[in-house]
Amino acid sequence: MTDLPDDIKSLKAIIQQLVAENERLKAENAEPRRRLGLNSTNSHQPPSSDGYQKKTAKPGLPKAGNRANGGQAGHRGNTLQRVAQPDQVQIHLPRQCRCCGRAFSPDEVHEVMPSRQVFDVPEPKLEVTEHRLVQIQCCGVWQRGEYPAEVTAAVQYGAGVRALVTKLSVDHKMPLEQISQLFEDLYGYDLNSATIEEALERGYTLAEPIEQQVVARLLAQETVHFDETGVRVAGRLHWLHTASTATHTHLFVHAKRGNEALASVASVLKDFHGTAVHDCWSPYFQFQQARHVLCGAHLLRELNNLMENGSRWAKDLHQWLWTLHQGPRPVAAADDVRGHYRRILAQADGEEPPPQPSPRGKPKQSKGRNLLNRLREHEGGVLAFALEPGIPFTNNQAERDLRPAKVKQKVSGCFRTQPGAQVYARLQAAISTFRKQLNVFTCLRQLFLLQPVTVA
Repeated sequence: MTDLPDDIKSLKAIIQQLVAENERLKAENAEPRRRLGLNSTNSHQPPSSDGYQKKTAKPGLPKAGNRANGGQAGHRGNTLQRVAQPDQVQIHLPRQCRCCGRAFSPDEVHEVMPSRQVFDVPEPKLEVTEHRLVQIQCCGVWQRGEYPAEVTAAVQYGAGVRALVTKLSVDHKMPLEQISQLFEDLYGYDLNSATIEEALERGYTLAEPIEQQVVARLLAQETVHFDETGVRVAGRLHWLHTASTATHTHLFVHAKRGNEALASVASVLKDFHGTAVHDCWSPYFQFQQARHVLCGAHLLRELNNLMENGSRWAKDLHQWLWTLHQGPRPVAAADDVRGHYRRILAQADGEEPPPQPSPRGKPKQSKGRNLLNRLREHEGGVLAFALEPGIPFTNNQAERDLRPAKVKQKVSGCFRTQPGAQVYARLQAAISTFRKQLNVFTCLRQLFLLQPVTVA
């Protein structure tokens, strides 16, 4: 151990040196500690990244009160309801007279007691329809009929089968082998993978007009949600982009995440002139013809991370934004809202350390100061939900429309080819739009019957 000097001046110098060294080490360790503490509640990471050892996750949007599981007081239940005209009726007679032993007949006069109804599925069976082409002679000319447009082979599966396997593959994320096994178990026919792939490819072609209708409807909307997520295609990282509303969903796959994808032919954002809701990812702002609004749930998660590291301003802003979200909207006192927002940001400016000089490039800033700069730059996009009618607080609509793709990847691992990923994206978008407006299976069946399907 090094001998310490006897004079106070030298001891003070050593203490100051140790304090400076301690502050330097604390600053160095702060960033690794912050990164190790990131999870789905305080960052943009998905819940799946939390792992099996994750703590009880708090939702990005806090829930008020401690409500018990199940239906709440005043909730209207949903159960089977009797039908006026059942498909079939079974009469259950007493076996015989308890006095004379005579057997009873259904034709005898009887009184119906309380009845019970059983809802069940019929025994699975494929219905085979034979299309016969006939010819008739008239005016000395033999004239022949025509097969329906969807009947193209001597023996084939019909529109209902194609609709079913498409729904199972895309909507229910079932691998091809499992679809084949299920089909054989139910109907006794060996439906091979090539037939399923052919149905998906045909569905992709037939769904193109649906995609065009959806894009046209989205471009006419005042507010549209945008987001993207990574998907594995042929062993490489690609990106699934979405533009969606409560009634329409558009998806497309691209090898790039940023400007190249957002400016591509498949993108909605490049032609959109309304309000775009997103997570503040910088490439979105390159499209200045649209107005940009930020997702409040993403901001709350980032503020959560700062709060866990002792930030007072983050706690104040988190509570205030949540109060605005919970309260009546739009808020009439717009100037008061903006003034309070700016006062919290001024408080943040005093709490966050100034940018530190860096030997390479621009000065290094803390995560808190980076967030502060974004909050200042996009004040209108942050507060729009509170000050204007019809502006949502979160971008959850887009995230909900992307979530099926993540489940699909968990089941199937990846998309083997780029065309396969594109087939999935278009069909998933069509199915999502059908579900928001119509009946999914009915629409798919109409599609394969070559009947027009129109989305509102």
